[in-house]
Amino acid sequence: MIKEFDLEKRTTEFAKSVIRLCRSLPVDSVNNRLTGQIAGASGSIGANYREANDALGKKDFILRLKIARREAKESQHWLELLLEANLNKEEEIKMLIKESEELRNILSSIILKAE
Repeated sequence: MIKEFDLEKRTTEFAKSVIRLCRSLPVDSVNNRLTGQIAGASGSIGANYREANDALGKKDFILRLKIARREAKESQHWLELLLEANLNKEEEIKMLIKESEELRNILSSIILKAE
């Protein structure tokens, strides 16, 4: 996974990578539930980061960043469950877990600096 400096691009690429992973998984009741959750959470990171960049003020900016960070944490949770259900995809899923952790840390750093 290429590390983008532009966080809008990086969060979008993360969500796209998650979508590609989800499309590659077998269709069954467990994966259907998990892929729906991770697709939503991963996409929300970038959506909320973009909203933060168009915030109405400092409080709104921080709130949107905190929501994006929460979605990054949630993404990690769903990826860990996907890993349990799809051990044959361990390498790909672990890379996405690492990226979700990095996004969370970046967002935390921005929040600390803004507060």
